[in-house]
Amino acid sequence: MMITEYFFRTIPAKRFPLHDIPLHLGDGVFNFVVEIPKESSAKMEVATDEQHTPIKQDTKKGKLRYYPYNIHWNYGLLPQTWEDPSFANSEVEGAFGDNDPVDVVEIGDSRGKIGQVLKVKPLAALALIDEGELDWKIVAISLDDPRASLVNDVDDVEKHFPGTLTEIRDWFRDYKIPDGKPANRVALDNKPANKDYTLKVIMKTNESRQSLSRDQSLL
Repeated sequence: MMITEYFFRTIPAKRFPLHDIPLHLGDGVFNFVVEIPKESSAKMEVATDEQHTPIKQDTKKGKLRYYPYNIHWNYGLLPQTWEDPSFANSEVEGAFGDNDPVDVVEIGDSRGKIGQVLKVKPLAALALIDEGELDWKIVAISLDDPRASLVNDVDDVEKHFPGTLTEIRDWFRDYKIPDGKPANRVALDNKPANKDYTLKVIMKTNESRQSLSRDQSLL
């Protein structure tokens, strides 16, 4: 099966992550598109520069790319968001956006599928600085998870998923080291931001995406 077939079989016809899938569902719930299922290492991502934004495995010098070890959570993006590379965030060391949709780390127990759309609620955010660019990691949980009703903010994550926030921070900080690159940094005092701050990040990047669409007539 070709990589992109995963995408079209799991997302309804004629719906593509950056174009048609809505971000907001109301009551603090958002759509999340799975790019990389938990406990896998293939570097799958939405091809933002292709017409229908398919999900496909990234390549470098003609070779398929993999993380050096499995990612332990469902990983993907929030549709209708964009980290503006022309915007210097004064709250996060003046770092500029990485020109991609906002990333999500979904901590629920179930393993997602490539291209699956999950309803999630955001809980926290890590301000990763990746090679000088701001690359937000939104920590969220699927509403279908048995513990979803128990976690509503950053402190709840530590209570019901002890050690998970530290593990997420360390994974994304260090994953490039095996390839001979320096560790990434985590701004905001190396700590996850709370839910209110996280929602502000989502709203800001959604506004940036809407502005981009108007300016470049992408939609």
